[in-house]
Amino acid sequence: MSNWIINHGLSAFIVVVWMGINIFLFVHFYLFYDKGPQFEYTRELLGSALPWARAPAAVLNFNCMLILLPVCRNLLSLLRGSFMCCGRTMRKQLDKNLTFHKLVAYMIALMTAVHTVAHLLNVEWYSNSLEGRYGPLAGNLSMLDDSSELNTTYLNPVRSNTTTPTIFVFTTIAGLTGVVITLALILIITSSMEVIRRSYFEVFWYTHHLFIIFFAGLVFHGAGRIVRSQQVTDPPHDTSFCDEQPENWGKIPECPIPQFAGGFPQTWMWVIGPMIIYLCERLLRFIRYMQPVSYRKIVIRPSKVLELQLVKPGFKMEVGQYVFLNCPAISQLEWHPFTMTSAPEEDFFSVHIRSVGDWTEKLISMVENLPEGGQGPKMGVDGPFGTASEDVFDYEVSMLVGCGIGVTPFASILKSIWYKFKDSDPKLRTKRIYFYWLCRETHAFEWFADLLQVLEREMEERGLRDFLTYKLYLTGWDQSHADHAMVHFDKDTDIITGLKQKTHYGRPNWEREFEQVRQENPSSVVGTFLCGPQALAKDLENKCVKYSDVDPRRTKFYFNKENF
Repeated sequence: MSNWIINHGLSAFIVVVWMGINIFLFVHFYLFYDKGPQFEYTRELLGSALPWARAPAAVLNFNCMLILLPVCRNLLSLLRGSFMCCGRTMRKQLDKNLTFHKLVAYMIALMTAVHTVAHLLNVEWYSNSLEGRYGPLAGNLSMLDDSSELNTTYLNPVRSNTTTPTIFVFTTIAGLTGVVITLALILIITSSMEVIRRSYFEVFWYTHHLFIIFFAGLVFHGAGRIVRSQQVTDPPHDTSFCDEQPENWGKIPECPIPQFAGGFPQTWMWVIGPMIIYLCERLLRFIRYMQPVSYRKIVIRPSKVLELQLVKPGFKMEVGQYVFLNCPAISQLEWHPFTMTSAPEEDFFSVHIRSVGDWTEKLISMVENLPEGGQGPKMGVDGPFGTASEDVFDYEVSMLVGCGIGVTPFASILKSIWYKFKDSDPKLRTKRIYFYWLCRETHAFEWFADLLQVLEREMEERGLRDFLTYKLYLTGWDQSHADHAMVHFDKDTDIITGLKQKTHYGRPNWEREFEQVRQENPSSVVGTFLCGPQALAKDLENKCVKYSDVDPRRTKFYFNKENF
């Protein structure tokens, strides 16, 4: 439990606080509408469906306020980098922005379902009350009209026996915006499933922008003021005395005709702040898009990996950061994230793009068909944005784990280390790095092996052979690979990479690797960084918990994962 607290304690605390606020809002507003005397006559028409409709609405307001903030990347980067307003443990929470975004989305989906079902029942019961099915009191309340000078007498928004629940839903502001909001939310959530997002990214990308319609409908949803409460009159209308004699309303002083009014719409007050922040994000993105970007170098690497070296005026980056790229020749609207593989010390920034979808395939095809010496297509760049890898130099010891093209953030880190050693940077706190790279095919190693060879030579010349320990794993091998390796086992360099460190076949034994790191660094804080699949993330996260020690004099492991 202590090890778990070290790695997950703050995250769990934040989730508990968030869930506590949701529960408080639900219970508070449920009791408010279920017990409040101003809603006694409203409950006469609607029963328990009234609090079941309004309590989820309060929770929805809170979560709709939060849903945009985790995807305001510039805001998160500002909190993480420029202000340095929080420690390392707190900054780790910013790396879980998408996880929290999904969590909030699930709560919105659940509360929308409850809110919708309850209001559908409300409309049905409004209609039944008007027809007199629920007794004389409900019938009299439903017949109150707008004949008073205040024009606020009526309680039942269904004003005619010919108005069916279906007609009411599609002819009122609340009903029509509710249908639009619900349909938009269904499309957003269903297209966000991993199978859609990975196989049909464009569908996910375009459908996700229905959030604009969702928030527009949300702002106007309460303008219809469907749920109405009793207003204070002079003399006051005593519900406990008058509810049994509706025929005397307006005839005796104790029972004036009750007055009702809809509540003031509040949703816009919850969401206006995040909407303004997000609009600023989009404006900044547009400004960045308009800034010119030029190509310094274009290289087609093995395994259909495209390397773009780009130059943009005023562009500054840190290790492990990522940018969003837009190619108008392919799509005006699509932006895709790519981790930068260059170091901050270089006068350009580079990305390595693997062919994994329609957008990347089209971009690589366009570049392959360029005439010799020709410039690449126009490119828009948004960023850079901070990630977990920015904190790599805040740890004494770092474990870097990359899978396939997921090695890109660590390329930036290793390049930066090379420059720091070259310039004898006194600010370098890192004492040791363990680097693991898992690939399915041999060609994937080729574009990165050159950098490792330079680092290997640099460490040896400076007498720092133990500073960088790297292990390469070929996970997609067959017997011919193994036989070939056995024949050349006595060579000084690896037959695949040309490095002195031999390539391993299969997957790492993480139990053994973590135990080795713990033994070699008995009193260090170890940062474990992953850019790879979720299954491996869960495994490494569990190992960080298992091998951490609460004793401050012993080794602690902190898990960090790249999220896009």
